[in-house]
Amino acid sequence: MVPRLPLIAVSAALFAASPSVAQDAEVANDTDTIEQLKSCRAIADPMQRLTCYDREVGQVITATEQGTLQVVDQQDVEDTKRRLFGFSLPNLKLFGGDEGELTELETTITRVRREGREGWIFTTEEGSTWRIAETKLGWRPPRPGQTVVFKRAAMGSFFIRVNGQIGVKGRRIE
Repeated sequence: MVPRLPLIAVSAALFAASPSVAQDAEVANDTDTIEQLKSCRAIADPMQRLTCYDREVGQVITATEQGTLQVVDQQDVEDTKRRLFGFSLPNLKLFGGDEGELTELETTITRVRREGREGWIFTTEEGSTWRIAETKLGWRPPRPGQTVVFKRAAMGSFFIRVNGQIGVKGRRIE
C-alpha cells in the first residue's frame, strides 16, 4: 500500500504573494512548482533526478515559508470543513472538490441565548453561531452540552435537531 501524501492546497486565491516572490525569478508560481517537482520523476539518470528533486523541493519549501503555498493534511481539511459548515463558499477545490462536501454535521452546543418569543441563538464547539427563528409545539430549548445535528435544507437553510428532537429550520449567522 502506498502511503498517502499530504494534500497540498495551493492558496494563491487566499494569500497574496509577497513582493519578494514576484521579483525572484527563481521562484515559479505555485502550480508550476508542484508540476516541476512531479516532472523530476521522469528523469532516468539518478544523479540528475536527485539534482532536480533537490532544486524543486527547495522551491516548495521557499513557497511554503513565504505563504504562497500551503501544505495541509487530511485532518486539517476535515476540521476546516466542520468549522465552515453552513456557509456558502465558492468551489475553490481547496477541500477536495464536491465529493467530500459535508451535507450533515453532528456537534455539541456550547452557548445558548433566547431571541424573542420562539427564537434561539446558539454556538457550537467549532465556534459557529446558528439561529432558530421558530420552534414547534413541545420543542424543548437547547442547552449547552447537548448534541445538535445539522442537515442541509432548501434555500440555504438547515434542519436542526437538538438532542434528538424533531428538526426545526435554522441558519448559520456567524
